[in-house]
Amino acid sequence: MTNIGIDVKTPENVCDDINCPFHGKLPVRGQTFEGVVTSDKGHNTVVIEREIIRYLSKYERYEKRTVSMIAHNSPCIAAKVGDIVKIMECRPISKTKSFVVIEKTIQE
Repeated sequence: MTNIGIDVKTPENVCDDINCPFHGKLPVRGQTFEGVVTSDKGHNTVVIEREIIRYLSKYERYEKRTVSMIAHNSPCIAAKVGDIVKIMECRPISKTKSFVVIEKTIQE
């Protein structure tokens, strides 16, 4: 396990201290995905949609599908709707949250 600290230094940070009570160091592991934030209405939670292209052998064509994932959004990152973010797998935080936002790539 690696500790990718959620300690990204940005001007809109709630805090600059690594041992801040608003977030800790969540140990992350496993898969990494990029997607677009579609909702930020939950408390410290964002919904991310990403596009998957699948090949259908029966029709010999490709299809696009969108998959939505729920991730933890710490106050120091504060991703908003429309941001392109990178998420990584972590321990289960709740029934549906097993990913955490590790960085904002681009803000649209």
